[in-house]
Amino acid sequence: MKKETIKGQGAVQNIHNHFLKNRYEKSIYDDDFEETVAKTEILEVFPKSIVNPVKSPDLSMAYSMNPYQGCEHGCAYCFARPTHEYWGYSAGVDFERKILVKKNAPELLEKFFTKRGYKAEPILMSGNTDCYQPIERRLGITRRMLEVCLEYRHPIDILTKNALVTRDIDILKQLAEKNLVCVSLSIPTINEDLRRKLEPRTSSVNNKLKAIEELSSNGIPVHIMVAPMIPGLNTPEIINIVKEISERGAKDFGYTLVRLNDTVEPVFVDWLDEHYPDRKEKVLHQIASMHGGKLGEKSVAKRKKGEGNIAEMIHTTFRIARQKYFADKGIPDLACNLFDGTKGEQLSLFSWQSQSRFSGI
Repeated sequence: MKKETIKGQGAVQNIHNHFLKNRYEKSIYDDDFEETVAKTEILEVFPKSIVNPVKSPDLSMAYSMNPYQGCEHGCAYCFARPTHEYWGYSAGVDFERKILVKKNAPELLEKFFTKRGYKAEPILMSGNTDCYQPIERRLGITRRMLEVCLEYRHPIDILTKNALVTRDIDILKQLAEKNLVCVSLSIPTINEDLRRKLEPRTSSVNNKLKAIEELSSNGIPVHIMVAPMIPGLNTPEIINIVKEISERGAKDFGYTLVRLNDTVEPVFVDWLDEHYPDRKEKVLHQIASMHGGKLGEKSVAKRKKGEGNIAEMIHTTFRIARQKYFADKGIPDLACNLFDGTKGEQLSLFSWQSQSRFSGI
């Protein structure tokens, strides 16, 4: 049987959704086709709120918001994959190809800002899936949410893997002038061959690095997430990545250790078998060595630090890299005192929707 190659896809198959009684799988193996471009299905949903309290101790933000559920970027390691199961889909191929969009997100955000007694705290955009994934180019939901933040002078943190964020420099620059925004770009590797396999529909390494320069030159503070660290794949790059992002203008960086919780594990194991069968057992063994012999770790106290020689090597290397390339750098806390809950009284979201070129699916 000939193996089918799926362009721009991370998951090999639809793994079982454990919330469902019946098992549904769609494999990428086929006798008749050598190459296929998988199609993305866009599904509109109608949430009643868009801002979520952040309960995870891994994140310092009080709130997050996600205009999209599911993510076309197709990162094999993505911790958000299991959340797609709550919608009745698989954490595998479905997570990448069935994208739920919240077109009413800007309106919901304005309603949140006008709540009686609300006091501004930074909100993380993309706490779950990427707000600048490919469909954003056409829909522009994220851009309209940034317009709301600018109107109300509300602080916002953005996390993305896509250089599409530079499209909105006109808005981001105005936010940055008031210390209301920080853009975090995720760059786990500067090896383009690895990037194509690991996160197939994200921006190229070259475009991500150019985005750092473009944002920085416009006065927009850039933070880099060198994450996740996967032993046997991207850990040899740590020093080179930190050096590169510093030279491009980044002000700070962070990192995480890879952990394969729940249905992320079978997706990543299949991905390794597909792309790096010769390294599969070594990589999995080293990941497990950081988490007490398991591929995943849910303990808050343990999952950030990890354990064992591999985890300590990663921490030590990052400490050295920070001392050498980021010793005198940093990003100040965002301003919360400029927020004005009455600023949007003249705002007409319905007018935006009728005029915006992004209004339709």
